[in-house]
Amino acid sequence: MNSESNKIYAIPTNIITGFLGVGKTTAILHLLKNKPAEQRWAVLVNEFGEIGVDGSFFEGQHGNKDGVFIREVPGGCMCCAAGLPMQVALNELLTRAKPDRLLIEPTGLGHPEEVLQVLSAEHYREVLSLQKTLTLVDARKLSDPRYTEHDTFQQQIAIADIVVGNKTDLYRDIDKPMLEEYFAQYATHGSRVIFTRNGQISPTALEGETASVIAIKDAHHHATSQKPLLSEQPFSESGYIKAHNQGEGFESVGWRFSPKHMFDYKKLFDFLNGIKAERMKAVFITSKGIFAYNLTADALTEFALDECMESRIEIITELLDETLEAQLMDCIAS
Repeated sequence: MNSESNKIYAIPTNIITGFLGVGKTTAILHLLKNKPAEQRWAVLVNEFGEIGVDGSFFEGQHGNKDGVFIREVPGGCMCCAAGLPMQVALNELLTRAKPDRLLIEPTGLGHPEEVLQVLSAEHYREVLSLQKTLTLVDARKLSDPRYTEHDTFQQQIAIADIVVGNKTDLYRDIDKPMLEEYFAQYATHGSRVIFTRNGQISPTALEGETASVIAIKDAHHHATSQKPLLSEQPFSESGYIKAHNQGEGFESVGWRFSPKHMFDYKKLFDFLNGIKAERMKAVFITSKGIFAYNLTADALTEFALDECMESRIEIITELLDETLEAQLMDCIAS
């Protein structure tokens, strides 16, 4: 990366942000499907939970052979500890991928202003060319103060070059005007609003310099100690690893399972369909094949994956159900 022949310079970079369950991952999958075939794109994805599931979502549908390269930063906001976890992951991803475009998906409970600060730092000024920041919003949530009064939601609106009103197929007549009114009140620096469904955003929306470059200041810190990444830790004899995280008014619980554990498809589907949570993502090796699952307030969706190294699940909620683990273990077929 230091030699002139391998120097990485001015990579077009977009932040794609939005609150929990708004459809960020679906939007990125759509963008990857519609990227120029000859280009190499990289995705740096951050998750609130400690386990990390999004990487399996992406890699199960797109791989290096498609010109798509993925790197995860699990365990909360990637900009914490002065951005060190994010910087390490980003440097590794850029060196490996040498991409034509970089997409960064902060966790829905992360701090997008601080992420933008890290990317605006002197170290990256020649490496990255910061382009449009997209913030996905579900306009139906604008009447819920848990969203509109949440600092992270407000940051996501403030840094947006484009506010994307997603899930329009589920809107009431009042929802679009409500978002346009909210946008007019709080949006800044000449940003605009567009509407779509199922995260269907054209890659052309990514083009053009961002108007939202945040002045560098001291990054915030959470009161957490350095610990090994549970997304990479080897399994014990039990064949699974469990992890908790909490912050920003939410809790997460997640599990990783050794590939030796196969799940009964019907039991698993019934269990996932019964979860009451703000958000759930999972990839499972089941008796009927490999599937990814995505639960929001609207529905549980399922789609087949080409491959998956191991089963993983992450649940985010305001109040954890202590019976979840027993219910999940009952779904193991072997």
